[in-house]
Amino acid sequence: MTALPESERSANAAARAEILARIRSALHDVPADEQPADVVVARHYLRSSALDRAAQVDLFVERVEDYRAIVHRIAAIELPVAVASAIRQRGARRIVVPAALPPEWQPADADLLLDTGELTAANLDGTDGVITGCAVGIAETGTIVLDAGPTQGRRMLTLVPDYHLCVVFADQVVGTVPEAVARLDGTQPTTFISGPSATSDIELSRVEGVHGPRTLEVLLVE
Repeated sequence: MTALPESERSANAAARAEILARIRSALHDVPADEQPADVVVARHYLRSSALDRAAQVDLFVERVEDYRAIVHRIAAIELPVAVASAIRQRGARRIVVPAALPPEWQPADADLLLDTGELTAANLDGTDGVITGCAVGIAETGTIVLDAGPTQGRRMLTLVPDYHLCVVFADQVVGTVPEAVARLDGTQPTTFISGPSATSDIELSRVEGVHGPRTLEVLLVE
């Protein structure tokens, strides 16, 4: 976010001071005990889900698919084969991966680019896709959250390539947004992904791939 020029900050501060001064002036003849007191608003947020683990995972899959993402439910032992199969069926050859991505997640028949921080946006734009893990999945919203963890890498990796293959483990899925936020430390750059990147103009013409990958494929490991 761009900081406001000093002149604008001063003008805003002056306007705020004037508004508060007018309020104080309007209340000058009202006894202090009759002036409006601060209102405490009760905030009863839903912080946890009533669904059990299996139901949360089912809902997560349903919501992710609603966003036009591709979801495969697999067992842990199937993960290496599932990754290689997804990349092969995609026809992708040049794949970028975070430097700490587990070796078993790295397809042997692909041209892998390990990112150690030196790849530029132009480098990433020349790849066929990216493979990452995630920090948490949210069942209620069908959202995948990335926080630049070891299996996720830099935020740029999942914003530039046109294809994102994301590994999500069932125990990473929570019911609600507050539960997801509680799992994040809040100090890392965080990306919330709800399906492939898409936007619509005023006529509701959907365009995909504007702000990120056009194709999101999820391997849900149970």
